[in-house]
Amino acid sequence: MAEQVAVVILAAGQGTRMKSSLPKVLHRIGGRSLIAHVLDAASGLEPAQIVAVVRHERERVAAAILDHAPDTTIVDQDEIPGTGRAVEQALAALPSDFDGSVVVLSGDAPLIDTATLEGLVNGHLSEGRSMTLLSAVFDNPTGLGRILRDPSGSVLGIVEDKDADETQRRITEINGGIYVFARRALEAALAAIDTNNAQGEKYLTDAAARILSSGGAVDAVATDDPWTIAGVNDRAQLAEAGRELNARIVRAHQRAGVTIQDPATTWIDADVSIEPDVEVLPGTFLQGATSIASGAVVGPDTTLIDCEVGADARIRRSEATLAVFSAGVDVGPFAYIRPGTELGAGGKIGAFVETKNAQIGDGSKVPHLSYVGDATIGTGSNIGAGTIVANYDGVKKHQAVVGDGVRIGSKNVLISPVTIEDGTYTAAGTVVRKDVPAGSLALNVAPQRNIEGWVAENRPGTSTAEAAQRAAERKK
Repeated sequence: MAEQVAVVILAAGQGTRMKSSLPKVLHRIGGRSLIAHVLDAASGLEPAQIVAVVRHERERVAAAILDHAPDTTIVDQDEIPGTGRAVEQALAALPSDFDGSVVVLSGDAPLIDTATLEGLVNGHLSEGRSMTLLSAVFDNPTGLGRILRDPSGSVLGIVEDKDADETQRRITEINGGIYVFARRALEAALAAIDTNNAQGEKYLTDAAARILSSGGAVDAVATDDPWTIAGVNDRAQLAEAGRELNARIVRAHQRAGVTIQDPATTWIDADVSIEPDVEVLPGTFLQGATSIASGAVVGPDTTLIDCEVGADARIRRSEATLAVFSAGVDVGPFAYIRPGTELGAGGKIGAFVETKNAQIGDGSKVPHLSYVGDATIGTGSNIGAGTIVANYDGVKKHQAVVGDGVRIGSKNVLISPVTIEDGTYTAAGTVVRKDVPAGSLALNVAPQRNIEGWVAENRPGTSTAEAAQRAAERKK
């Protein structure tokens, strides 16, 4: 098929109904832009060439397209409006000797898939047609182009909603905006199309009547999955398409052996990979290029963005970005894991812990109420509750190094840059300002002083003073 097919993607429109400064085709569902989904479906055909036609916010749209699919040819639509003109200019970008089929797609229809396109192209080629289009039957086709057929069912043409008469508006078979053309037949048809219509545009849909009048074969193939042709024109449709895509992604993972307890509250991006026997609990968002190995349990109420999760890991009620969690780790609840965190096998990042650019070795634990930033922690070490790695001096970030088998006491502050060598203890409440040799105990000596009678003298009449008085009486 690669030598027979070229793909044209229409992405020139402004999308005013989105009411957005972001071009319509760059809005995202499932972790990708709308046009990225279309590009992926087109790429699955392994076409000889993909051409994208752009106009509104040309630089932004073209940059996004080339970032996702660098081999795409970008074509600028000129001042002549209409999809027919856009395709006409795209055809000029194809090699002059290309005589194959041209697939035309809309950049705002993200749920089209390669399998549907393959079926459409194969039918087009096997039947020797000049034009094949994807259609659907809608109960309420208002606003959509209608497929015109004769009493025998043969296609007569396509009429846009604004140009249709009352009889034609009662037709329920609509044009899906996805086409396969024979190149030469399409070129001839477009050359004969004018802008004499309600919108003053050069309609691609008028190609059907032109091709038929010249003796070419045209047919419309109705899909049983209307989502494959669903375009996104406003924020409501964006949300609807996002929900449908997510439901399909979730269902595919379930059928591949992943337990997803509540599909309605679980959101998984298209690029996420999950091995069998993973369990995903309610309220979980798996985004970007996150990967999760077998036996892991993620959630509830957890967000992972571009993270790597090892086998049998447990992550609950936490948020992590660009982090690596090795096998058997325990994370959360309420952990905030920032980019650059790597947690070794069997390690722990516990409740109300924040980490950033922290390499935490196998079996090491940061169990609760701590901040660890710009730090390297060896194997088998324990960071006591309330510990803070003070990594910023107001100008630069500095690194802390904690060795193997270290025991950091509760409520410590490690003033970076500092190195705490292997097999070291630090006492509770210690502020570590200088390196600690292996096997040492680091502590700040501050003798405790008790001033007896202070409460009665300085806080008379308070509930604390009354409690102290009662205690004194019990001792008599």
